[in-house]
Amino acid sequence: MFVWAMFKQYCPYQLQNYFEKHSKRVFTFVYPFIQITFNEFTGDRFMRSEAYSAIENYLGSSSSMQAKRLKADVVKNGSQSLVLSMDDFEEVTDEFQGVKLRWASGKHISKTPSFSFYPATDERMYYTLTFHKRHRNLILGTYLSHVLKEGDAIKVKNRQRKLYTNSGSYWRHVVFEHPASFETIAMEADKKKEIMDDLITFSQAEEFYARIGRAWKRGYLLYGPPGTGKSTMIAAMANLLKYDIYDLELTSVKDNTELRKLLIETSSRSIIVIEDIDCSLDLTGQRKKKNEEQGRGDEKDPKLKLPKEETDSKQSQVTLSGLLNFIDGLWSACKGERLVVFTTNFLEKLDPALIRKGRMDKHIELSYCSFEAFKVLAKNYLLIESHHLYARIQELLGETKMTPAEVAEHLMPKTLPGDNKVCLEGLIAGLEKAKEDARLKAEEEAREKGSSPEEKAKEKGSSPEENAKDQGKENGFCENGNTEMNCKEKE
Repeated sequence: MFVWAMFKQYCPYQLQNYFEKHSKRVFTFVYPFIQITFNEFTGDRFMRSEAYSAIENYLGSSSSMQAKRLKADVVKNGSQSLVLSMDDFEEVTDEFQGVKLRWASGKHISKTPSFSFYPATDERMYYTLTFHKRHRNLILGTYLSHVLKEGDAIKVKNRQRKLYTNSGSYWRHVVFEHPASFETIAMEADKKKEIMDDLITFSQAEEFYARIGRAWKRGYLLYGPPGTGKSTMIAAMANLLKYDIYDLELTSVKDNTELRKLLIETSSRSIIVIEDIDCSLDLTGQRKKKNEEQGRGDEKDPKLKLPKEETDSKQSQVTLSGLLNFIDGLWSACKGERLVVFTTNFLEKLDPALIRKGRMDKHIELSYCSFEAFKVLAKNYLLIESHHLYARIQELLGETKMTPAEVAEHLMPKTLPGDNKVCLEGLIAGLEKAKEDARLKAEEEAREKGSSPEEKAKEKGSSPEENAKDQGKENGFCENGNTEMNCKEKE
């Protein structure tokens, strides 16, 4: 130990590297085993390695039976379950086709300078696989592929699905626990089945998309009045396919470059959602015009003029071109098995290039509540499938417009022991009131559009002749029909 300490202190650095390099080569002739290290983080942005995650899931069952020190985590996948993994610096064995291997977990700890009194600690986990060199071909080929495949399958089974939202160019997430499903969505059965079949077909079509030369993604446009269940539909899609959701807020994205970074950091088996896209940003050519008008207004009123840095920081610079490239550009193919979903209340406000086939492949209209949708809501809320008041409700639903959200509010029990008849009668009263309000509104609009001069005179409180004289004076004529100038000359 004394000689080694003196050697490291006084020996030149280049000579030490030369000695270590050749000593390792000599050691490989004696040591018959091969080691492979799988680090937890890779890449410039220190993204978590998918191989490390797959190995961690694969070793979960083996480590729980062999390791003496374990780490535990609770996963909510419908029912709470406990997932175990081996602790730091533990070792377990595995066997594959009669070959025994060793897996060991380790941790690199490095201290980096920080502005606080104590230095910051950076911990990087890793797994090490050790096997005999005569099994190199088997391990590097079949075994590692088997580990990754089994680990991904376990991950899909046990993973916590997440709901992401963007903060600038970074994603933050919470656990996704929305209970919506297609069984509880208020919609016609045929339309519901069509959407479910389309989603399942897409999730199983990896080879088909590769064969036709298209990125494995699909666009959905959900449109309809407020309260028709667009957000609930997205949650049901995620629960059906077991996908994560990325809720993208365009107004917090600085420019197209940040938008592209967000796209790259999304994972496969996910749904990218932009809700109320017609309200998110002005993605048409009107933006420049609005900015110019705003600038002219600021010049007229110096008090309204803001510093250039402040206005630039508040306004997003995402363009329609950047959003189109986000949907189906070259970067959109960086990950597979993703859905892109837009929602809007006003379909006519969207640019046709944004919603054409190929970008938004399937357009789904979520409209007002029909009788079939009502029966689904009644079954969910009141646990009934038929009632003698259904005939009246069916008649009223055909004559008036009410969203599923409004119908559901009427069906919500107002007392603890809910009375089905009271809820249905309350819904009938609400439908009749909505029908009467629609009739009065239609009559009012008709009067405004087609009111006669007599009706206009009654509203002003004068006769039609007086109104005609007043109108003539406003146009420059006097009572006898001459111009105002001739009238003055006669006087």
